[in-house]
Amino acid sequence: QWQPVESGGDVVHSGGSLTLSCAVPGFTLDYYAVGWFRRAPGKGREGVATISRTGETIAYADSVQGRFTVSRDKAKKEVYLQMNDLKPEDTGVYYCAVAPHPSATLTESHYNSWGQGTLVTVSS
Repeated sequence: QWQPVESGGDVVHSGGSLTLSCAVPGFTLDYYAVGWFRRAPGKGREGVATISRTGETIAYADSVQGRFTVSRDKAKKEVYLQMNDLKPEDTGVYYCAVAPHPSATLTESHYNSWGQGTLVTVSS
């Protein structure tokens, strides 16, 4: 079964930026919504950003609104999460998830394919 692959996690200082990428080798994401989720140390997984199949509908968690940007490149078959002005509370494992439908959603149960995650660490 195909599985998303995330990349781009790193260690950065507070105020820094990172871009995460998500792709599914041998598979196109063109028909499906994609979400980014994260799990902070000692906490449950939360939805961070989501983008619809067409890219016309996008939503963010309140905690990242104005700092994070989700986008998709159909030519490269990838989805990105640009993260600016990072804060220590953004630290966690970031997961890319693909939904079996085209509608953007931050509801975790709406996704049926998950990546292994990439670690983002923001130092103060």
